[in-house]
Amino acid sequence: MNQAEKEEYLREYGILKSEGKPFFPYAIAKDSLMAVIVIAVIIAASLVLGVQMGAKVNAATSSYDPRPDWYFLFLFEILRQLPVPDLVGLATIGIPTLCMILLFLLPFYDRSPERRPERRPVATFSAIFVMGAMLFLTINGAEAGTPYQLIFKTPSSVIKAGPAAVAKFEGGRLAIAESGCEACHTIGSNGNPGPGPELTAIGARIPAKGIAKTLVNPTYPMPSFKRLPPKKFEAIVYFLSQLK
Repeated sequence: MNQAEKEEYLREYGILKSEGKPFFPYAIAKDSLMAVIVIAVIIAASLVLGVQMGAKVNAATSSYDPRPDWYFLFLFEILRQLPVPDLVGLATIGIPTLCMILLFLLPFYDRSPERRPERRPVATFSAIFVMGAMLFLTINGAEAGTPYQLIFKTPSSVIKAGPAAVAKFEGGRLAIAESGCEACHTIGSNGNPGPGPELTAIGARIPAKGIAKTLVNPTYPMPSFKRLPPKKFEAIVYFLSQLK
């Protein structure tokens, strides 16, 4: 902006300022009215819709489905899309921090004096991209299935055995995840390396009868699975026996 443009701007600003209204009480009155409307809408929504209450806390459950509040769902979805343990820090700290830094630095790398969005392509694109990404991740996070699932490809031998075998295998996959086996065992890229042995190819080492016997009478500290419903127990045994 050269000197002539600056002087013209100051003249126009002075004229508009003299024709305008003072901040108090006009602007304050508008802001106060809007604040009252927002608070009234929140109170009405809470009275009409109520507050969503989950189940009572049970520290002994192994099938709790955790979900963050809606305004954290985009971070939850980022973490869900990066299941590799080594990338947890990147998903929870690295990506959000980088985005915040880029947002704070926006006035420094987009120094255009223009205020119209179409004349500030960098700022406009950044805003649209960030809001679109957060909206997309929030929707996906809200519609995400249960986290109690194993990311594990169904073996071709199970697929060839027919729909019944696939259904039994999937039932075992879900039962394994719900039982918290990943806390002590590794299955493919899922779980923790210990204190239990890796189960990725357990079916090649131990037959189905041996797996069932281990589940009924395991070595401490592994809990016994003998009280599971028969169908669920059979599904777990079948799932593990097919891991080869």
